[in-house]
Amino acid sequence: MKHEHNHTNGSFSSSLGFILACVGSAVGLGNIWMFPYRLGQYGGAAFLLLYLGFVALFGYVGLSAEFGIGRMARTGTLGAYRLCWNARGKEKLGGALGWIPLLGSMGIAIGYSIIIGWVLRSLWGSISGSLFAGDAGEYFARATTAFGSLGWHLAVVAITALVLLSGAAIMIEKSNKVMMPLFFALFTLLALKVAFLPGAGEGYRFLFVPRWEYLADPNTWVMAMGQAFFSLSITGSGMIVYGSYLASDVDIPSASIRTAFFDTLAALLSALVIMPAVFAYGIAPDKGPSLMFITIPEIFRQMPMGRLLSVVFFVSVLFAGISSLINMFEAVIESWQQRFALSRRAAVLLCAAICAGVGVFLEADPLTGNWMDFVTIIVIPFGAVLGAFSIYFVLGRGRIEEELNQGRTKPLPGWFGKLARAFYVPLTCVIFVLGLVYHGIG
Repeated sequence: MKHEHNHTNGSFSSSLGFILACVGSAVGLGNIWMFPYRLGQYGGAAFLLLYLGFVALFGYVGLSAEFGIGRMARTGTLGAYRLCWNARGKEKLGGALGWIPLLGSMGIAIGYSIIIGWVLRSLWGSISGSLFAGDAGEYFARATTAFGSLGWHLAVVAITALVLLSGAAIMIEKSNKVMMPLFFALFTLLALKVAFLPGAGEGYRFLFVPRWEYLADPNTWVMAMGQAFFSLSITGSGMIVYGSYLASDVDIPSASIRTAFFDTLAALLSALVIMPAVFAYGIAPDKGPSLMFITIPEIFRQMPMGRLLSVVFFVSVLFAGISSLINMFEAVIESWQQRFALSRRAAVLLCAAICAGVGVFLEADPLTGNWMDFVTIIVIPFGAVLGAFSIYFVLGRGRIEEELNQGRTKPLPGWFGKLARAFYVPLTCVIFVLGLVYHGIG
């Protein structure tokens, strides 16, 4: 992988490092606490078929666009939007619009760091045994009171900042080269362990037996589309900055498909860990934080070597969470470096201070939930719409395709741009509207 036109923050040293960094950003809590439940709830293999189709579309066209505009601009969110709109003589407007997805990255980082703080606290509870000393629901409830997880929350912000203070592209690459393989290895270990539990077969049937009648239910299509879209972290911001650290000889569309593949694999691994265990112990399948912080610990309590397996589980989730948080921080940090000529150190510390300073007042569960709903239902999807429209209509399909053809042995097919403009961009608008109607579909 060549390194022409490096970003001032450096560049990824290999395509594998880039893909692992992007997988780290994409693999998050939605893969773990939402996908397994939805897969079973909406028809098993019928839902999975739709999900895979949407992942292929959004990965090939959506991720490629964000990576491509980042590499073209050689900078992240704010500079990329200025470049897009400069094609229409509206550079300042583009710079102003770029703040919307950037604020989405900052907003999601604030809420996400609180939730990863709960993960770190549960990991310590697994190690010390305090998680299993009483009711898991009570343990979780104490964490979600005002300032109930302050130290753990601040520790997560500090860990993320320390990684990013050590460097930009190269440290993001190095950290994900450790965290992502370990995540997959540990979740594979858990999936194999769960497979031998009596009654696990009911969980597999819940997940994978096709119930084709669900294809006639519009909700199945809506939820498959939303799950696929948000799982890939298409936000109009985060993946743009990773694209800006790419060399010109990387085949972006191929890398996008591989990123989508590994993100889907992570979601399926999560399903293979969680749902067979849930059914093996006769616990009602659930979704959201209660699944991860209450249901799963109660299952581990009943399993042989449960404390050890709980440690493995929460270490895996912590890796997934920190790798996603790194991307959210980096989107903001890089733009502030470029826009305000801040040093790397100053931008990292400012981002961490804002994240922690706002987050400490949102630690109570209702506040965290309301904050995350606002960001994920309104700000993030709107940012994704802005990104898709700015790239494929304002900048134009010709210029982005020219960028995406760099590093390829064969040019993109002629239908690529038509697919993007006729289907992908309209679908981002549909997802935004449906999110408002359904109060969240991702």
